[in-house]
Amino acid sequence: MSELNQFIGDQLQWFIPGIAILLLVMFILILTQGSRLRSMRRKYEAMMSGAGIEDLESLLVDLKTQNDLLEETQQLQKTAIEALQLKLQGIKGHVALKRYNAFGDRGNDLSFSLAILDDRRTGMVLTSLHNRDNSYIYAKTLNEGEPQYPLSPEEQEVVTLALQRI
Repeated sequence: MSELNQFIGDQLQWFIPGIAILLLVMFILILTQGSRLRSMRRKYEAMMSGAGIEDLESLLVDLKTQNDLLEETQQLQKTAIEALQLKLQGIKGHVALKRYNAFGDRGNDLSFSLAILDDRRTGMVLTSLHNRDNSYIYAKTLNEGEPQYPLSPEEQEVVTLALQRI
């Protein structure tokens, strides 16, 4: 036991300055942490002043609630936009018109072909053949670009013109 007391006594001269240095380092760390905490406290008080909010927790809960409402509204708007895009694809918005003389020697450019198509190449071709005595009107439907009845060269040309606008 005396050897252990001797060993502790020999090491005591190093142990006390080591503890003193460790305490000094911890004191410096406590001062810097206190300074940072005061700075953060000032920033927090500046942020919360005039907001009418007592604590940060209620502010965060309010912001979360507002964010949830915004996300719900955004989802509803996204759904509405998708529905409108589908509806727009079905609108017959691609139109082409060609006027021509159907009977060459009799009449002038009073005959015409009109193509009205949507984005899916579905629609109709309306053709009017006009001469001095009569006027004939024909309507031919197209489904995805394929005609139900054979098309004349003028009708094919007006369909091609309308499809170029898609």
